[in-house]
Amino acid sequence: MSRDDWTSSAGSASPIDVSIVIPCLNEERALPAALATARAALDQLSETQALKGEIIVADNGSLDESRTVASAAGARVVVVSQRGYGAALNGGFRAARGRYLVMGDADGSYDFRDAVAMVSALRSGADLCMGSRFQGGIAAGAMPWKNRYIGNPVLTGILNLLFRAGIEDAHCGLRALTKGCHRRLNLRGSGMEFASEMVIKAALKGERITQRPATLSRDRRGRGSHLRPWRDGWRHLRYLLMLSPTGIFAAPAALLASCGLAILLLAAVALALGAERTFVLGNYWVILAGAMLGLAHNLSLFAAATHLYGVREGYRRPRRRPMRWTSWVSLETMLAAGLITGMAGLTILALVIWYWSRHSYGPIGSVLPAVAGTTLLVVGAQNALGGFLLAVIGGNEAEFLQVKAPEMEAAAREPHKSAA
Repeated sequence: MSRDDWTSSAGSASPIDVSIVIPCLNEERALPAALATARAALDQLSETQALKGEIIVADNGSLDESRTVASAAGARVVVVSQRGYGAALNGGFRAARGRYLVMGDADGSYDFRDAVAMVSALRSGADLCMGSRFQGGIAAGAMPWKNRYIGNPVLTGILNLLFRAGIEDAHCGLRALTKGCHRRLNLRGSGMEFASEMVIKAALKGERITQRPATLSRDRRGRGSHLRPWRDGWRHLRYLLMLSPTGIFAAPAALLASCGLAILLLAAVALALGAERTFVLGNYWVILAGAMLGLAHNLSLFAAATHLYGVREGYRRPRRRPMRWTSWVSLETMLAAGLITGMAGLTILALVIWYWSRHSYGPIGSVLPAVAGTTLLVVGAQNALGGFLLAVIGGNEAEFLQVKAPEMEAAAREPHKSAA
């Protein structure tokens, strides 16, 4: 495919199969190299797979001659006013006419010919194909040591641990996805966290993810990178945590509940045996255990709320296993459970007061009954109020887990058409 061929196809109404999207901000020096390999990739795709392509430069407010360079090379320039790496890519993806979307940086560090194998993977059924620089090779000086040996492995490891994505290089800038996958992911990140958002949501929604080797060379920009390792690393990490109710809420809740219940059980055994005065951990630990249980219940409500929000927003799939028992979960059942738990707590506290009055209002040897009653009262109140919170998040519906279950399950069963 000659330069004139792909230029004319990008400017005509003929069908486009592949859109290579390059985000750009003041890259006039490096852009020609990126466009050259992108053009070579389209040539290969045309010759080997009979696919037509276009190159889109998503300009993010360049003040140099980047737009002129791109236009002169035959690329289609799309101006994206919202600043940020993710915003530029999203703008380019929305403007793309191809069934397969390829993204890569404008600094000349990636060879877009590596994306030919990625497009082939999409045609074979994958929804998202990640590049792996650790498979393809990293040139000397192409990646700072702290990114290569600390930042990337740590963040990729956390992502795989929380979301089971099963990839080697979560931050490779060269990747490909189908137009349908991009639509289903509903990506919103405007900054560098966009890269993590894409992988996380693809894993959560059950998109088919694969990877292919990608080489990384020294960039050709002749200046500092737009990447700020510590700032952008934190933005990636916080995004991982925000999209993981299990990691940020449910897991700590389980740990706190286990520790709290263990302490209270030991204290209850000591009280039943009449050995509360020799209880090793003492009353202060019993009070701490009550606080642990209250906090654990609160975190559980947060986990349920964030998971429900994710499902309703479309970046989480409803799972069949929880749906089997959610038919009886509603605002009314949570209010009833909260009322019963709260009444149990009040009853225990009333018995504590009765016991105290029967013993001349003197000191009581164990605080366990008072802590148990107070904890049950707090948990009951949280359960009732949490029911209202879930109902609000669920669309102001009392049966918040069943409001749009048919729609959700239909979306979960939606076939992943690689050419969509």
